[in-house]
Amino acid sequence: MKKNKTDRWPPKFLTPLSDDEYKNSRGDDVIDFAETLCRITKDSIAGRSGEPLIFRPWQRELTKSLFATKKDGHLKHKVGLIGLPRKQGKSAWLSALALEHLALGPSGGEIYSCAADRDQAKIVFGTAKEMIRLEPELQFLQVFRDAIYNPKTGTSYRALSAEAFTKEGLSPTFVAFDELHAQPNRELFDVMSLAMGARREPMLVAITTAGVKTDSSGKDSLCYDLYNYGKKLASGELVDPSFFFAWYEGDEKIDYRTEEAWEIANPGYDDICSADDFASAVLRTPEAEFKTKRLNIWTSTQTAWLPAGTWEALEDQNRQPMEMEDVVLSFDGSFSNDSTALIAWLLGGEKPHLTVIGLWERPHDAGSDWFVPVAEVEQTIIGVTRSGKFNVREIVFDPARWNRTFMVLDEEGLPVVSYPNSAERMVPATQKFYEAVMNQSFTHDGHEGLARHITNCVTKQSSRGVMVAKASSKRKVDAAVAAIFGYDRATQPPVPKEPTVRFFSFNQ
Repeated sequence: MKKNKTDRWPPKFLTPLSDDEYKNSRGDDVIDFAETLCRITKDSIAGRSGEPLIFRPWQRELTKSLFATKKDGHLKHKVGLIGLPRKQGKSAWLSALALEHLALGPSGGEIYSCAADRDQAKIVFGTAKEMIRLEPELQFLQVFRDAIYNPKTGTSYRALSAEAFTKEGLSPTFVAFDELHAQPNRELFDVMSLAMGARREPMLVAITTAGVKTDSSGKDSLCYDLYNYGKKLASGELVDPSFFFAWYEGDEKIDYRTEEAWEIANPGYDDICSADDFASAVLRTPEAEFKTKRLNIWTSTQTAWLPAGTWEALEDQNRQPMEMEDVVLSFDGSFSNDSTALIAWLLGGEKPHLTVIGLWERPHDAGSDWFVPVAEVEQTIIGVTRSGKFNVREIVFDPARWNRTFMVLDEEGLPVVSYPNSAERMVPATQKFYEAVMNQSFTHDGHEGLARHITNCVTKQSSRGVMVAKASSKRKVDAAVAAIFGYDRATQPPVPKEPTVRFFSFNQ
């Protein structure tokens, strides 16, 4: 039985409020402002662009709880952490809060949208700018490219990125922190929260999905640390009246592929987010990624990447290369005490076909001085490219550890393509490969070494999303990584070749 759409409060974890703190909340004023003057900025299930922004019952409760007041009439909370899965209207809600503070807040206020990078910070800021454009009564606010200014109160609103060292000297009255889980460390958060000390009623509101448990230093990430702190406050184990915590989260005991699990974690399910979208996403998203982004559950990095049996189902040992078939070569690995794999994607058939050209792995009885035979790898690549059997469209790899090889192949006139294995590239490439496996969009030759490397892959949660990683240092994944970014390049249109310029003489 489906839950009533109004029956989605409270969330799984919520810090306590007294009846008087809730009753005297300023949340009703914020809700009135938002529903009167803020508009939907993009066509969506929630409504069409330009229509009034209407808070759902759970959003009303969230707003009223956040803006609860103490006996002296001042705001109870200074810092708020709100956890919601994706597609729950987070940006619109947070933008409305920032605009209310900009229009009706104290004189000389400073409002900031913060995130891991400037583009992310500008999502909430950009939504606020569009809300102003759509509402005539907000036209008194002066909108610039990187700032919004209220001439009546002298309050300004800007978007900031994560370079915390440039933010000293600010005095925020309201901070909107988007996707806190993506912060590489806690510098920006600490700078902004400490900078609020001189203000009478400052507030920092962080809204996020679950994400990485550890930061770049190997310690608990900022968001995971605050999540655990909030759970202790919600249970009564600790007391901190100034910290607000509301976190929606799925139930690990319920199958993540069921509608029951989706409804528990998503207050906007089948309302402002589509039920059909969940049914589609669960089929093409790795389990850990789905749980993190759609159920808001913190997951272990030691989670198997591909479901059992899905890789074996793609095997086709009868597929043979065709004469002068288009091919994309990709390789990945390192020099010492590791492995290197050379993969070919054959593109002339009904589906792309993956075959292993070479796999160099340290023998079990080799000493620590064993090295990948780099010259042999290079000669294998050159040999395949010049064999006359294939039309090698690209040779793709990360030149960071193979700079010499890149130069050698380039000097040979081979079509080398640089593919840095950064999170920005590998996260979408990993997602694309996963979807292709689940949809059986390609075949492979059943190579045992490649199968072993695929099995060795576990998910690693980066600030950008899921990537693959080794379960341990002894378990190699180079062939899997090469297959992933090779497929990404193989499924993109080929780079147009430069036209040959010919010169003719009229005397001939």
